[in-house]
Amino acid sequence: MRSTMQDFPLTLTSIMRFGVDVCGDSEVVTWTGDGSRRRSYAELGERAARLAGALRALGVDGDQRVATFMWNNAEHLEAYLAVPCMGAVLHTLNIRLFADQLVYIANHAEDQIVIVDGSLIPLLAPILPQLKTVRHVLVVGEADTAPLADAGKELHSYEDLLAAAPATFDWPELDERSAAAMCYTSGTTGNPKGVVYSHRSAYLHSMSICSANAMGISATDRVLPVVPMFHANSWGLPYGALMAGASLVMPDRHLQAEPLVRLIEAERPTVAGAVPTIWADVLRHVKENGADLSSLRIVPCGGSAVPESLMRGFDEIGVRIVHAWGMTETSPVASMAHPPAGAEGEDAWRARISQGRVLSGLEMRVVGDEDKVLPSDGEAVGEIEIRGPWITGSYYKDEDPEKFHDGWLRTGDVGTVTPDGFLNLSDRAKDVIKSGGEWISSVELENHLMAHPDVLEAAVVGVPDDRWQERPLATVVVREGAAVTARQLKEFLTGLIPKWQLPERWSFIEAVPKTSVGKFDKKVLRRQYAEGELDVQRVD
Repeated sequence: MRSTMQDFPLTLTSIMRFGVDVCGDSEVVTWTGDGSRRRSYAELGERAARLAGALRALGVDGDQRVATFMWNNAEHLEAYLAVPCMGAVLHTLNIRLFADQLVYIANHAEDQIVIVDGSLIPLLAPILPQLKTVRHVLVVGEADTAPLADAGKELHSYEDLLAAAPATFDWPELDERSAAAMCYTSGTTGNPKGVVYSHRSAYLHSMSICSANAMGISATDRVLPVVPMFHANSWGLPYGALMAGASLVMPDRHLQAEPLVRLIEAERPTVAGAVPTIWADVLRHVKENGADLSSLRIVPCGGSAVPESLMRGFDEIGVRIVHAWGMTETSPVASMAHPPAGAEGEDAWRARISQGRVLSGLEMRVVGDEDKVLPSDGEAVGEIEIRGPWITGSYYKDEDPEKFHDGWLRTGDVGTVTPDGFLNLSDRAKDVIKSGGEWISSVELENHLMAHPDVLEAAVVGVPDDRWQERPLATVVVREGAAVTARQLKEFLTGLIPKWQLPERWSFIEAVPKTSVGKFDKKVLRRQYAEGELDVQRVD
């Protein structure tokens, strides 16, 4: 027996049409630092149509890659709609990558056009001559384009192109499995790898994050994506907001605590997503200066493990952080840490500090040595593997068979899964510390250290040890105006972790080095230790 339901494709075009036509009064707000500029979704739809027409006139007539080199703002959102919905592929370039990585990525993706924010011309100009396949550059905003003039590319004013293009566009019917967007991993080892998202995967991911088990986004919400739009589609928040008809509040380049707090107070977002380092700065600012963040009903936070102390700190000011987990390869949201029904007190906290339960539609398992599938009993430790309709099955022009296992994605994360489905990560496979045949979780040590009132940040790495193979080195950033010794911190840890896991090596640093996506860059710390650049003291 066959179903008689309509075979309607799941595409970003249908998300755009709902947001623009049904919820045209919703708005995208772009923060300027001093105020906001506003655009209704109806206006957004017209400008996306004009952009699509302009790109078609420049020769984009298939699945060519159109790159963006931009902040989170209304113009970037227009590209988010126009490019995939016209049948091309949106490629968000990470403005924080090193120049050689950006060159590699743009050439590997064979980008044809780059849309650049005028304020970012100084970053793009030095590498533009090396982008072999780029033919056109569209400049958003008033800017000095002279640094781009000798790169051999055609330069265009974004606004002039839109003004000259028709106000409507004949959006094509697309195959839901065709490419919509692509994003490259941050390349912590080797060259960055390209992940291509289909229309179908983006649609299903948007549905999932709108569900109550995730963020529960609805038309009554105002969504603030602090996480950059070049980080795995800003965690899918722009598409999720459009699917729900929720307004979007864009921070543009104003990502520091003080302007973010003013933005939240002025525009009253209800959902806001960012990495823990951003929220730690916001919390510090609020405690020092005061602020009203009461509009926020949920703050999804991920990218790295969220310290319990950070969650409790926000609880004290009436804001609820919800731990989210995922990666570029998972579109990226794969799980969220809402406590189960009836959980209270420490039972609720055990759920909240986990990486949460996998979202409906995805499957997760724990795999040990020799690819043996281990039980989800909360005890068996192994690498986490995941599969589902918004999980990548391969990299763009890169087989990398080591990353995939019988249709499952090897995440590189090590941890356990409880019988009721809660994921508890102990470390990245490459960061777990192997000491005397036992494993030490660097993440657990970091979370305990960052719970100390005098510690702003802490990163722990394994360093060579003649007797134990590896031992933990704790690098610590002390809060301004505070003073604490390595011996005091070691005493603080005593009783929280087994005695044999206590670090002997300590180093106080000004800041923890971070990757382009805001994660602790532990490879830099290992190199600094190996080359003797860290002032290390021993507390035996």
